[in-house]
Amino acid sequence: MNPIVFDDPSIRTNLLPFTFTRPVGAIRIGILTIIEKWEKHLGTSASYLTQDYLSEKFLFSSASENLFINGAVCPDEELTKSINDLKIGEALTKDGTILACVSGNKDWNNPTSKKEYSGTVTLIDQVWKIFQYNGAQIRSDFNLITKGRKSAGISDPHTRTYSPENIFVEEGAVIQAATLNASTGPIYIGKNVQIQEGSLIRGPFSVGDESVVNMGAKMRSDTTVGPYCKVGGEISNAVIFGYSSKVHDGFLGSSVLGEWCNMGADTNTSNLKNNYDNVKLWNYGKQGFANTGLTFCGLMMGDHTKCGINSMFNTGTVAGVASNIFGDGYPRNFIPSFAWGGAAGFMTYQLNKVYETAAKAMERRNITLSEVDKKILKNVFDQCAGERVWEKKS
Repeated sequence: MNPIVFDDPSIRTNLLPFTFTRPVGAIRIGILTIIEKWEKHLGTSASYLTQDYLSEKFLFSSASENLFINGAVCPDEELTKSINDLKIGEALTKDGTILACVSGNKDWNNPTSKKEYSGTVTLIDQVWKIFQYNGAQIRSDFNLITKGRKSAGISDPHTRTYSPENIFVEEGAVIQAATLNASTGPIYIGKNVQIQEGSLIRGPFSVGDESVVNMGAKMRSDTTVGPYCKVGGEISNAVIFGYSSKVHDGFLGSSVLGEWCNMGADTNTSNLKNNYDNVKLWNYGKQGFANTGLTFCGLMMGDHTKCGINSMFNTGTVAGVASNIFGDGYPRNFIPSFAWGGAAGFMTYQLNKVYETAAKAMERRNITLSEVDKKILKNVFDQCAGERVWEKKS
């Protein structure tokens, strides 16, 4: 069968701002993105069924018999087996949500029959679940990626490891004078990663290909650093999708950063309210704040957003796509896409300036800002016009 990972519209809205610029299945949680997990479980490549404006970058490929998989669902062996047993026209559901469907056309939402799945499902249907379930997904992905393989190992005599059998190092990684504690969970080090001297890492932890963990960094449990990132300071239970930088001192906790983000020196996020109440977080579908039910919840930052030195983010802050945040004090808990400013107020970060900055940032990773990327950003700019309330006052 031909696997296609689809966006469930209601779930996609709850996962904004991250799904402004990618399908649901392209979200990273654990070591891999959700679509990469499915490709490994199914043993074949998959395509996307997503929003029209994203489809030029995230391609769709149809066949006479298609296996549609909900992009918010993380696989395991039991679920994969149940999905592989589906016949054409059948869907596997859980509590009213379609997990997968076999169809001969693009229509995944009208199966001829439904089977209720009795097992447990990891469904990433809210942004905070990305960091909430990250530790468990690191463990799951670690087993999936490393099964039957041998680690490149650590040759540096000045690096201290605990439970080294739970540490997997890909070829080309350089680790010097660091401490890696995998007694609390696995540690995965990608290809050509640099773990610089004085770094403290506690599993579960994952760092993707070509990334750098700076001198003296403190990487706490349940943290994922995606590929081509540079990180430092203190990071706890956070997910960084890729191509982003949090190089300097400062705290990032219970948070998610998209791609091409940059956090200025000594940026700090609060992830716990002073009164210990549950954290409320902006929800794009509701157009208001939703109760996460969590005591710990920090910053959700969309792609291409950056903040200046000494920036402070209050507990439960959402920043959209391509914003530039700076200045004294705490900015508001919801920062719209394409906002320029901070606690003192915002103006619009115009598209031509966004393109210039994005092109320069991507060039540093030897990637070109394509016309397709520009079209996506333009579409998001137009979608979010109503959120830039200051434009109505001018």
